[in-house]
Amino acid sequence: MLVLSSIQEALKSISSYIHRTPLVYSNSFSRMFNCEVYLKAENLQKTGSFKVRGAFNKIIKLKSDKVIAASMGNHSQGVAFAAQTLGLKAKIVMPVTASIVKQEATRGYGAEVILHGENFKEALNYAMSKKDYTFIHAFDDEDIIAGQGTIGLEILDEMKNIDAVLVPVGGGGLISGIAAAIKNLSPKTEVIGVQSLSATSAYESFIAKKIIETHPQPM
Repeated sequence: MLVLSSIQEALKSISSYIHRTPLVYSNSFSRMFNCEVYLKAENLQKTGSFKVRGAFNKIIKLKSDKVIAASMGNHSQGVAFAAQTLGLKAKIVMPVTASIVKQEATRGYGAEVILHGENFKEALNYAMSKKDYTFIHAFDDEDIIAGQGTIGLEILDEMKNIDAVLVPVGGGGLISGIAAAIKNLSPKTEVIGVQSLSATSAYESFIAKKIIETHPQPM
């Protein structure tokens, strides 16, 4: 079970490798919803995504010098960049449908990109079968979750008396880490998960209290 101290240790471990991203006041959203709205600008993070936080926290702890991951995009770049920075060899498995831009960005961080399968699940199964490499899961890993949770520590360090923090939900690693940090240090703050209407698997799983798989639909 993830504990607060793991997230705090993660921040110490990765702080020299990542950006502390700004918390930016949004005039537009604040007027729209008649409250004070701030955006945690993880789009300004290295590789353009929060994913690099978890990747560094996981890879720093490894004794292996070779890692492999499966991803459609942001996780692949985070793992590739972290591995390159720390001197490890990285392979990234992507389905053949993955964006060319994401493929080239991942190669740009020094990883070998392997195209396999028509969808993410097929790419994931292939990556997990390569036992000579250490597999880095995108979200189902406590070290990854602790790394993403450092966002919550940064938010609370900069702002007090927060009513709610809204977090996008994909695989669940981001909201799990942020919720663990926020609810331990500011119990009155609500942590609310948000999903697109075109990709509702986490919402449906939460309601059904079991894993529900859905396919993203066009809006």
